[in-house]
Amino acid sequence: MNEVRRHEIRISSELGGRRLDQALAAVFEDYSRTMLTTWIREGRVSLNNRPCRPRDRVAAGDRVALEAVLAVSAETVPEPVEFATLHEDRALIVVDKPAGLVVHPGAGNSHRTLVNGLLHRYPELAALPRAGLVHRLDKDTSGLLVVARTPRAFQRLTAMMAEREIHRTYAAIVHGVVVAGGTIEASIGRDRRQRTRMRIAESGREAVTHYRVTSKFREHTLLEIALETGRTHQIRVHLQYVGSPIVGDPTYGLRQRVPAGAQPELLAALRGLKRQALHALRLAFAHPSGRGSVAVEAPLPTDLVNLLAALAQDTAAAPHQ
Repeated sequence: MNEVRRHEIRISSELGGRRLDQALAAVFEDYSRTMLTTWIREGRVSLNNRPCRPRDRVAAGDRVALEAVLAVSAETVPEPVEFATLHEDRALIVVDKPAGLVVHPGAGNSHRTLVNGLLHRYPELAALPRAGLVHRLDKDTSGLLVVARTPRAFQRLTAMMAEREIHRTYAAIVHGVVVAGGTIEASIGRDRRQRTRMRIAESGREAVTHYRVTSKFREHTLLEIALETGRTHQIRVHLQYVGSPIVGDPTYGLRQRVPAGAQPELLAALRGLKRQALHALRLAFAHPSGRGSVAVEAPLPTDLVNLLAALAQDTAAAPHQ
């Protein structure tokens, strides 16, 4: 299924003398130059009502007609899904994903995913790969995701992610008292015995995680984490590797580890936590238009706020040693 958009323009004096593909790239910022070149070669662009080539020179006043053909996915059904939008402009959206919401449809999760919700709220995203999602979060990790709204923004944001130009900061509550911040550099690969898990492996892909201590409690620590790379389950695997697994992590964590003599409020908060205590806190990057920047912060969700309050209360009530 395809969406067809038709455009007609006149070349301005500023663009006169340029190659056709360069001129169109300057006018149609929603489309990448690769897409525009492909449409010219497919005969979907005419210059003064004549066939043309990407390298043809244009002059001021020339008439250009463009037929843009965008592939639209018919496999994913738009559905109303609850999520917050913390930033929105013509090129992109920043979503605050709640814990428990699957990002992409897949086996066993074909409905009620974030992608279903995005397509319902922003139908134009059907013309983009992965409904414009540039990266992903695990089902039970809450927080920020960036979504492109145009082909050009998708191409630019994807390249920025690959070049590590999108800065992502997370908050994690971990077991143990972490003395100081540091950097974890350990390659990550898929577990050979359990394919849904990842593991530290010399033959895996490079992975670098920076962390610093935000708050210390009696037997837990709140960390702020900055990703340099973005491997599957990277934060969860790295923190387990250094002996500080994330609280509530069912795959890489510790089962119901409760401090001796814990206050009732802490017991209730730990037992009531139904997911890993990991939240995508901040996103910062240059705007794909080349003008300005985007910086967004998502407040901690209620379950993590309650857990931190219970940890602080438990620490204050503990006998001083």
